[in-house]
Amino acid sequence: MSRILLIVAIAAIGAGAYYYLNQPEPTPAEEIQSAAQDAGEAAGETTEAARQAVSDALDSAVDQATETAEAAQDAVTDTANAAADQISEGASSVATQVEDAATEAGDQIAALSQQGQDLFNSWIEDGTLTTGQFDYDSMVASVRDSALAQEIKTQAIVILDEIKASPETLVTKMQELQQLLTQPQ
Repeated sequence: MSRILLIVAIAAIGAGAYYYLNQPEPTPAEEIQSAAQDAGEAAGETTEAARQAVSDALDSAVDQATETAEAAQDAVTDTANAAADQISEGASSVATQVEDAATEAGDQIAALSQQGQDLFNSWIEDGTLTTGQFDYDSMVASVRDSALAQEIKTQAIVILDEIKASPETLVTKMQELQQLLTQPQ
């Protein structure tokens, strides 16, 4: 059996050699056709390579654009958050300042009202103002020297002038004067 295989192998090699050696030369048309076929295959491979390169470049550009957009969105979000925080802090600060100013103004108004009441009480305590006595000069001087608002001082002196001009209106005008001096300023 090994002899048969050896004979078949030698016969196959001989047939191949005969076919290769007796193969006719390609004609110019066959050479052109073969060259065209090779060129077509090369063009196909080049086209496929170019298509793949364009696809890769497009994928890369899309990835970069996506990353850039995400970075821009993150930056905008961070900026908006920072601005919102600053606005919130500013509003809180303004609210605190307004509240402090309102409290201070309320304290000042209360202090001024108390000053007017204290002034009126001092007139009664030192005898400048009684149901039977009215010391116009002392009262006008104490109003002018007080820390009351100028408008209140002016109105108080007008009332004191009216009392001096019409002593019979003393009780009514003193009530008006007390109300003026103790009102919130």
